Amino acid sequence: MKKALVILLALVVLAATAYAGTQPTKSSAKVTLNVMGYGDNSNAEGVNWVRIVDAFQKANPNITINYEMLYDEAYHQKVTARIASGDIPDLAYMGADARWAKNWADAKQQYDHKPVLLKSKQFDISLIPPMGPKGEIWEVPLGTSNICTVLYMNIDLVKSLGFGEPKTYADLVAMAPKAKEAGLDVVSIDGADGWAWGSCLMSGIIARLSGDANWVSKAVAGTNKFTDKPFVDGLALIGQMVKDGVISDKAVLVDYGGNTAAFGNGKALFMVQGQWAAGDAAKAGNVAMIAWPQLPGEKANMAGSVAAAIQVGYGVTAMGAKDPNKLAAALAFIEFYNSEPEVTQRLRDGAIVGPILKNYVAPADLPAIIKAKIALAQKAKISTEVIDAFLSGAPNDALNAGMQKIASGSATAADVAAEVEKLLRK
Repeated sequence: MKKALVILLALVVLAATAYAGTQPTKSSAKVTLNVMGYGDNSNAEGVNWVRIVDAFQKANPNITINYEMLYDEAYHQKVTARIASGDIPDLAYMGADARWAKNWADAKQQYDHKPVLLKSKQFDISLIPPMGPKGEIWEVPLGTSNICTVLYMNIDLVKSLGFGEPKTYADLVAMAPKAKEAGLDVVSIDGADGWAWGSCLMSGIIARLSGDANWVSKAVAGTNKFTDKPFVDGLALIGQMVKDGVISDKAVLVDYGGNTAAFGNGKALFMVQGQWAAGDAAKAGNVAMIAWPQLPGEKANMAGSVAAAIQVGYGVTAMGAKDPNKLAAALAFIEFYNSEPEVTQRLRDGAIVGPILKNYVAPADLPAIIKAKIALAQKAKISTEVIDAFLSGAPNDALNAGMQKIASGSATAADVAAEVEKLLRK
């Protein structure tokens, strides 16, 4: 993974001159684009999609957007079905990891946007991480890389117990007795959501203990094994956190809403989640977003690191790129979409870290929690791999369920590691 420079550059841009806007790429031919949009009529992403499509078509009467809009698992299932039937869209919501890219990659439907982005007057390509082995860019992300292993800290609550920002894991352990006496959790996590253990916790732990920001992808490729000592030790640390009272033994019963509500209502000193939870975390009041403190067995070169995943966005398919008119129309839409307020302002609710537009500046009234995100990015010097960006299917499911079992005391770290390795090599 790239150094946190990708994120830091974004934040520098956020403090630069105001975005003056650029005219999107124009396509003069009459074109109909078949598009797979992401969202539904009951959420903001879907409502905004409909408005933006309507606005784009009014501004470009020669381009018709023929879209199908789906959300969550229904979207992924339809992507699989459409590709299998040969009904390939010209433009679709996609990403660069196993969940968002694999179907397109397997069908050889990824198109490298890098050549056109290098010429773009609108996008800052330095804010877009490479997605392919030769630096290819398979989609135009909604924002810069997505920080997944955030430790949110309720500053006032921590101070009320006589503590400050933890520098080491031992500092968190020291908070446990007073937190328990006050009826508080030290660190809350939505342990009922298997993905949270992997994306928001273990992704940071494995890099710290192995000293390798790219340990996960190397394991998937076979260079490392999930039964190797750094990974087993990382899994064992989850059980140790429960034993030490840093994470509650009841955490496996808490879902995402319960986790964010508990932290927002002052029931936990810290919360584990991704940067997208910033809006909910802000309800707690005076909140800092920090990287995990020094962990037992941590390698010095990974100190202060966080895990970050490449953001999803819209990308032209190889099928859509075959027709020059469709390609021009699709690129025009991507430029239009990514510069609309509903998209750029997703940084307000934590959905993105920052836009990838040139000369974009964050509004002066940016909430304090988003400024806390900037502080995190300035301190987190290394972006490490997010596990489920590389590990998918049965092995990833076994890992997520296994971490829940470790936390509840019904499985050992060695057993879980062996199961993941076994399923991966089948």
